[in-house]
Amino acid sequence: MEKTGFIEIRITGTKGNLDLTPETYDVREVMSVLEQVEGLLFPADKKERPIISYQLQSGSVRHIFKTAVQYVIGFSALIGQVSQRQTVDFLESATAKAFEAFQDMAVQRGYTFVIRTSETDTSELRIDATTRFYRTEAVWAEAEFYLYGRVTNAGGKDRANIHLQTDEYGVVIIKTPITVLEKIEGNILYKTFGVRVTGRQHTETGELDRSDLRFVELIDYHPDYDEAYLESLRSKAKKNWLGTVEPNNWLRELRGIYDA
Repeated sequence: MEKTGFIEIRITGTKGNLDLTPETYDVREVMSVLEQVEGLLFPADKKERPIISYQLQSGSVRHIFKTAVQYVIGFSALIGQVSQRQTVDFLESATAKAFEAFQDMAVQRGYTFVIRTSETDTSELRIDATTRFYRTEAVWAEAEFYLYGRVTNAGGKDRANIHLQTDEYGVVIIKTPITVLEKIEGNILYKTFGVRVTGRQHTETGELDRSDLRFVELIDYHPDYDEAYLESLRSKAKKNWLGTVEPNNWLRELRGIYDA
């Protein structure tokens, strides 16, 4: 059986004159924490993640998330870095957003969050109304990207999108207008395409913000070796470039002073 560890998010504060406990903690507040945990622990391809089990315990309010110990160890190192640097600018977008959500709750409700793990040498990360765990907006800039991969899903009633399985980023979700999907001929599912998208890129790390990718163009992509195509390029080069070159003069120009 796979070894497990846990991640604890302890929240202290008051509700009016009452101390915060599981009895005074509203279900919507429970959901607001649960919504962040997957992005906090598994910001990339969530399909391959292990099971995360959950308990709500007393001690003010303690959210306990159990999962595979290797991920707990990695998260322990991550909160250590966040605590040391006092910034979330270096994190992947989904993880940074989760910390920002906790920071918002701390400011709006006067709560204090203490995040730790079951590791014996774990660091603790404290988030309260005095901390500022928000990304620096200037670090992110609008950019255009070309993504290549296999379409695993396309459509949606209200929020249409294309799911693209890529080698570099895992599964990315691209916001796509319904009018665009209506005009695509044939079934694109499980076929390989290139997609030109716009989104945000971290100006220091080059990281792509996968939470807000917007469709620009679908590109027919054929990565297979095409001998006929390469031969046509060679023939074109011979006519358009090599036909105008005098070999001896060209070699002398390349050698320059070394030909002396």
